[in-house]
Amino acid sequence: MTVNDRVQRTAILIPFRTLLLTTIVVVIAVALVSIRTALLIVFVGVFLALVFELPVRAFERRTGMKRGASAAIVVLGSTAVVAVLALLLLVRIVGSVRDFLKSLPELVAQLRESSELSWLGDAGGGNIEDGATTVANAIPQSISAILGVAGNAFSAAIIISSILFLALFLLIDVRSFQKSFATVVMPETSERWLGIWERITHAVSAWAIGALTIAVIAGSVQGITAALVGSSYALALGLIAGILDLIPTIGATIAGFILVPTVLAEEGVTAAVIMLVVIVVYQQVENNLLTPTIQGRAVNISAFLIILGVTLFGALLGPLGAIVAVPIMAAIQIVLGEITADRRARVAAARAVLEPPVVADELAGAEPGLDGGVSQPSQS
Repeated sequence: MTVNDRVQRTAILIPFRTLLLTTIVVVIAVALVSIRTALLIVFVGVFLALVFELPVRAFERRTGMKRGASAAIVVLGSTAVVAVLALLLLVRIVGSVRDFLKSLPELVAQLRESSELSWLGDAGGGNIEDGATTVANAIPQSISAILGVAGNAFSAAIIISSILFLALFLLIDVRSFQKSFATVVMPETSERWLGIWERITHAVSAWAIGALTIAVIAGSVQGITAALVGSSYALALGLIAGILDLIPTIGATIAGFILVPTVLAEEGVTAAVIMLVVIVVYQQVENNLLTPTIQGRAVNISAFLIILGVTLFGALLGPLGAIVAVPIMAAIQIVLGEITADRRARVAAARAVLEPPVVADELAGAEPGLDGGVSQPSQS
């Protein structure tokens, strides 16, 4: 074969391989889109299994029962408790939320008439009122459709059952999966990745338990406050505050923009100021006392990464993505930290060799001494 033949063959093969690779990528993308509902169910099931992991371990230690029985009792017992609470409170909650949403246009109109929104101008007030009308008309219809159509109820039951049993069976079989994984990889590799799985599990479970606890406290505090100042939508406002509190960083602020104007329209300036003070004070208590005490350092990521995760996963998965953005970002951070651990160690060692001792000490906070040595930093 001549050189020209080889060049011509290469010129033909490269576009074909590129075309084949592009076709495979497109087929996989189409397949993923077509089964996106199933993928979402699997994602929620795995996430729920991670959430239940710590409670199952605690129950297993306290009772001495086997893993399967402990997982079944914790998962199905929690489901039963939630179902009973839903049966007891669902009608009142749905009714309160429906009444609140139907009253949104009227509440906005009251604020405009009392000149509380005069700084927005007519266009701003009109836009808010139009938006409130749209939401008020759309959401109750959606709630009615979900609750009133048997087919939707049946589909929802299948989805919930699928999620629960995915989580339950993963909890039961997770140790078998770990043992099987350890038999096909080298010991140091298996220990490393099982350690990553353990850290991710602890982060997700601790975050979820803490976030749910804090959300219940936030909804209770703000809902009770709304009731005490005379709001007729206290149950709905408490539910909104609790759900939005699950969204990190910005959820509580969004709740404040809903609760305070609602109380202002219903009960006047004094009640709105009380509501605002309670929200601000509670947020300080939550940020400085409740979150460190309940969640501790379950997830240790920056505010920028939190907002980035809320934005990206909120766009990808909707409200669910915004709520689970923190543990997802924490898991990504854990994996990336472990993958780059060796390189970061090599970089640190290289910098230690290249940097003079005095520079290293200065970076550590020490001050150069007069004799050319290094003295300890002065105490303030």
